[in-house]
Amino acid sequence: MDAAEYKHVVLGLIFLKYISDAFGEVYDILAKQPYADPEDRDEYTAENVFWVPKEARWSFLQANAKQPTIGKLLDEAMDAIEKENPSLKGVLPKDYNKPALDKQLLGEIIDLIAKIGLGDEASRSKDVLGRVYEYFLGQFATAEGKRGGQFYTPRCVVQLLVEMIEPYKGRIYDPCCGSGGMFVQSEKFVEAHGGKIGDISIYGQESNPTTWKLCKMNLAIRGIDGNIGDRNADTFHNDLHKDLKADFILANPPFNMSDWGGERLREDTRWKYGTPPVGNANYGWVQQMIHHLSSNGIAGFVLANGSMSSNSSGEGDIRKTIIDADLVDCMVALPGQLFYNTQIPACLWFFARNKKNGKFRNRTGETLFIDARKMGVLLDRVHRELTDEEIKRIAQTYHAWRGEKEAGKYEDIPGFCKSAKLDEIVSHGYVLTPGRYVGAEEVEDDDEAFEEKMLHLTKKLEQQFIESAKLEAIIKENLRGLGYGG
Repeated sequence: MDAAEYKHVVLGLIFLKYISDAFGEVYDILAKQPYADPEDRDEYTAENVFWVPKEARWSFLQANAKQPTIGKLLDEAMDAIEKENPSLKGVLPKDYNKPALDKQLLGEIIDLIAKIGLGDEASRSKDVLGRVYEYFLGQFATAEGKRGGQFYTPRCVVQLLVEMIEPYKGRIYDPCCGSGGMFVQSEKFVEAHGGKIGDISIYGQESNPTTWKLCKMNLAIRGIDGNIGDRNADTFHNDLHKDLKADFILANPPFNMSDWGGERLREDTRWKYGTPPVGNANYGWVQQMIHHLSSNGIAGFVLANGSMSSNSSGEGDIRKTIIDADLVDCMVALPGQLFYNTQIPACLWFFARNKKNGKFRNRTGETLFIDARKMGVLLDRVHRELTDEEIKRIAQTYHAWRGEKEAGKYEDIPGFCKSAKLDEIVSHGYVLTPGRYVGAEEVEDDDEAFEEKMLHLTKKLEQQFIESAKLEAIIKENLRGLGYGG
């Protein structure tokens, strides 16, 4: 099987093992209590644990893993769980009985996954499931190539976005939510800072039906109640949250999407800053997010680098209008090789609907530029990752700049960060590339700069030799005219 198919086999089984582990732990506790009934589903609802019917419990399925009917038993198990838990209706994979799936291998996978603790309390506290899911999604993204990008954003990029916008409390929106990574990381952020999961409300949607199901599963197993619609839907053509005004927006839209149906949306209320070109959805996504931002909202999202400087098909005019409206709070240039599915260099945009809302210092007419292109460590020859320390440095620079006392005092650092006024951005032709603003780093020359200088010096010496030879020839000629030399 290729990765696009076997991810459903594996992730479905991991989901089943997780909810069965969590159920089994509560079951064992109830079984030891004299007046409790371990088969009373209300006991599990009270503990925020999915009720798992007998035919769907891992112990039953593993006991039958070597039977030729295991595919049929798994499909029936998924059906039974959906019937008992309406929030999962139509979400779980039910293709285990198809002839193409080798039943012996399926039984071996069940035995393999049986060795992993996923849903018991100890495993939950270590977020084993999250790490397993993250690992598989990353591997699938690599194996699937471009298609993987429809559902996977590297953890370090999500973490950086979340750390920068700090979604402590309020409504969070992602118009292209993929497998729900932004939501999961936001919940982790809230919990890490002493808040409760219920402090944030989640809104999102996803157009890919397979990815939408993955998101539903990803949120369900973590006990996250997210409003991502009752079906997959295209954000541009069927906005499921038309009236939503979000406090925080986090997103990683598909880069440079050309087949987004823009020709059918020439007149749209969302295009307040200019109609995006039919051949590229970048500025459609940008305006979708501005449209859904509350009066004091903050947005952080990933876009291809071209979005910072493109002037084709009216994109430059849209960017100019957005900059003149003083919405751009911060721009971050990312290092290459962060994404599993594309070599297109990417950047982060941060919008603030109101730069003088009182929560932070008044930043009217100012934008922070951060150049992080030299950051990151190589995981292998083709993949790079930002370290926790680098994420902290970038986020704290932004927090210090917007006036958060605990982040310390902000200072421009040549080669890394610069606070620029609107007139400086205008002087650069409304281009938002951080490298234009932060200047050169005050450190020893790197290899590239050294090579460039050596090349320049060599050319200069060559020119001097040529001029010296010419001068020598002129002197010889003059000496001959005076009767000296041959």
